[in-house]
Amino acid sequence: MNEKAALSMFSALSQETRLQVIRYLVQCGDEGASAGDVGARVQASSSRASFHLSALEQAGLISSERKSRHIIYRANFQALGGLISFLLNDCCGNHPDIRACC
Repeated sequence: MNEKAALSMFSALSQETRLQVIRYLVQCGDEGASAGDVGARVQASSSRASFHLSALEQAGLISSERKSRHIIYRANFQALGGLISFLLNDCCGNHPDIRACC
């Protein structure tokens, strides 16, 4: 992962509602959740939820798929893993004290 992509992802995650969305979508697994379900879970209006989902998708942290009249959102596990790997390996130089915490 390059630094620019990592910064985009960190920026998207640095907002409370977006972090809650990621937590929820990770729990949902491959099944994902509709925009309405996500909004209800994070107590956001549909327009507010849409705004945050869009920011997370633009950063590459989630993906969306249209199913009938609904849009299903899923966590991008590969991107999340890549971000964690970038933080541990590139930023922290795979320092043993930091890896021991994980």
